[in-house]
Amino acid sequence: MSRGRFSYSFQNFDPDRMARASGRDLGISPKHSIELLREIKGMMLNDAIKYLDDVIALKRPVPMRRFNDSQGHKPGKGFGPGRYPVKVAKAVKKVLLNAKNNAEQKGLDPDRLRIIHAAAQRGPVLRGYIPRAFGRATPFNEQTTHIEIVVEEVRR
Repeated sequence: MSRGRFSYSFQNFDPDRMARASGRDLGISPKHSIELLREIKGMMLNDAIKYLDDVIALKRPVPMRRFNDSQGHKPGKGFGPGRYPVKVAKAVKKVLLNAKNNAEQKGLDPDRLRIIHAAAQRGPVLRGYIPRAFGRATPFNEQTTHIEIVVEEVRR
């Protein structure tokens, strides 16, 4: 697949105070990505990385607010439908660490970075087929996802 040019959906990017990173054509669920990124948007970068570590360790669930049909509730006072999207959390953590390194490269303080934009979009579908009985074949597609993160250094 060709790696062409792409743009961010975030507007008004200030290169002096912000850094960004993206993951393209990731083999993760777009629905889980949307839910997880909604949860970490607005967090400080280091807090978001700790949150993702807890999700990977199955300690803290991610609340499912939109894609929660027939989804069980998780333990905790007032906690409704939730899941532990480990594969998505690992991919998002990689993109967050990339954004952190990009910010350090620009000379921004990594302890004062806040996630101001976190978005996921559906990527291209990688088509595949599985042979079945009696000469038939059924689709076996892989859904990909694009992730973009923008962090900003907060002033004290």
